[in-house]
Amino acid sequence: FGCADCGKRFAQKHYLLIHRGVHTGEKPFACCHCGHRFRQKYHLVRHERIHTGEHPFSCSRCPMAFRDKTGLTVHQRVHTGERPFACAHCPKAFRNKQTLTNHQWVHTRERPFACTSCPKTFKDKTSLTIHQWGHTGERP
Repeated sequence: FGCADCGKRFAQKHYLLIHRGVHTGEKPFACCHCGHRFRQKYHLVRHERIHTGEHPFSCSRCPMAFRDKTGLTVHQRVHTGERPFACAHCPKAFRNKQTLTNHQWVHTRERPFACTSCPKTFKDKTSLTIHQWGHTGERP
């Protein structure tokens, strides 16, 4: 099943329908606590755990618990020592991809996130978002 807009292919029609939200901007799932909207129901369920305080994914080696399976997986690397995300520029390796991405800036100095309201660029999306609040006067 192929996306008519970008050509990305999916093994099942269900995944194509979920993907369509990228192009349409549709976010049919709303948080009953704060109104934040999501394209996928799982993302809503994971978000609602912020409000409920639920941490259903528990570490078997220590008392830590997490809102989602990814958090648990990354945490378990503390116990195993696994660092699967290796830097291509130096010998360092990291437990999660985002930490690697942040580290690589040391080597590349790339600033791929550009503000649409002024010429400023940023190394990460969070910095860009915070900067853009200054233009809009509101938080998303």
